[in-house]
Amino acid sequence: MMGRVLVACEFSGVVRRAFAARGHDAWSCDLLPAEDRSNKHIVGDVRDILDWGWDMLIVAHPPCIRLCNSGVRWLHRPPAGRSLDEMWRELDDGAALFSDLWHAPIPRRCIENPVMHRYAKERIRDYRPPAQSIQPWQFGDPESKRTCLWLHNLPPLEPTVTQKPDAVVHRVHRMPPGPDRSRERSRFFPGVAAAMADQWGPLIEDEPEQVEMQM
Repeated sequence: MMGRVLVACEFSGVVRRAFAARGHDAWSCDLLPAEDRSNKHIVGDVRDILDWGWDMLIVAHPPCIRLCNSGVRWLHRPPAGRSLDEMWRELDDGAALFSDLWHAPIPRRCIENPVMHRYAKERIRDYRPPAQSIQPWQFGDPESKRTCLWLHNLPPLEPTVTQKPDAVVHRVHRMPPGPDRSRERSRFFPGVAAAMADQWGPLIEDEPEQVEMQM
């Protein structure tokens, strides 16, 4: 049985296409239009469609710019042209979105984000540690970017590559400032998307046991 898969906060279509290629009715949703102009993309706030009968799986990539450790400094000394109030308000908004996705009425859920700072953890409802952290190079994408996965009724992903490549690219960390920096940093990795579809897709036909899968 193939399921209806919602890929939240994704404009690139990378994860949507991975599940669609394996026969699932996969949709993406983002505030931005689909980069590939797919008609299986909804423009808007994903929270408005969480109860649309996504009966099996959600894979979410909520914005992390205020939640992650790398950006905690801006909560104490904001960048030029921004205020502390704006930084903390964006943190509250990011934590609220993460919380809403974590509690979405969908049986199987995965939320992806970098390592979080303590202020974010304090603001997320029922926060718990991620089930696992992965690197793109473990799935055939020769890049380095530690990514945490929060999982509900899903097992941890099994790496598809057992040896670290000799030449790992630190593209994300070395990306220069610019108007598209945040957009490009959030772009997901095809190898990880394929592993999600391959390993989690077959579980859609099974009834979840409603347990949290933790490492």
